[in-house]
Amino acid sequence: METAVSAPAPLRLRPLEIGDLLDETFRIYRRHFLLFAGISVVLAIPAAGLQGYSFFALFSTFLQAVNGTTTPDFNSLLPALAVFAIGYLVNFLLAPFTSATVIYAACQSALGRPVTVWGAMGGVLRRYFPILGYLFILDLMAVLFCLFPLWIWIAVGWVAVIPVMFVENAGLVAAMGRSWRLVEGRWWRTALILFLIVLVWYFAGLALEAFIGIANALIGVVVSSYVVQAVAQGAAVIVAALVNPVLQIAIVLIYFDLRVRREAIDLFQLAQHVSASQPA
Repeated sequence: METAVSAPAPLRLRPLEIGDLLDETFRIYRRHFLLFAGISVVLAIPAAGLQGYSFFALFSTFLQAVNGTTTPDFNSLLPALAVFAIGYLVNFLLAPFTSATVIYAACQSALGRPVTVWGAMGGVLRRYFPILGYLFILDLMAVLFCLFPLWIWIAVGWVAVIPVMFVENAGLVAAMGRSWRLVEGRWWRTALILFLIVLVWYFAGLALEAFIGIANALIGVVVSSYVVQAVAQGAAVIVAALVNPVLQIAIVLIYFDLRVRREAIDLFQLAQHVSASQPA
């Protein structure tokens, strides 16, 4: 699979208002839809298959026990529970790819560099363990912190960690510090942008799931209800994969916008353009 962005123009750096950032997010996604959606969906297929199968195996056994067609037996649930556990492990190990491959591709595109699916995955592979550590820390904080606002405060401060890793070739600790300094003084604005993007992501997912619901209703005419639910679980993962690039592209734009506002890199880009356009 060698879908490539052919010589993309670099992102025109400028301060982005919230509406501009949303528009630019969807413009970039539309321009590179096959690349971004392809990456996201391909990476979601293993999780979708495992989730659909484990849901079917677990709940079909459970429903049969409830309906009295079989005697409740914990041992009969063990294969389904094992697949369920394997699914979570696979999702965890794939998390750096599902969370960062589109971000890498968007960073490369913003810098005017061509990128392929395999090139994007290779870029993530080179940073696999720092990205996995970053995601693990976020998940661990979500579990351990009693105050959810505290987790939100830190997560927003670290929103640019993955773009910093890719664009500035930074390690995990350096990227965390760099992201925190970029967001400092602009936390509320960054949090508002993320909130709006999450809303768009959520409602776009609901709209796509509505079509899946119609298909499930038609399937339910000829198959059992727990088969329909299993299909719905797998389809929900694919739907999420289609809308996830919206959030991931927005994170890249937030990173560049923060750098423009704090470091005026748009002026540096303009100076380079003027210098390149002058005759030798």
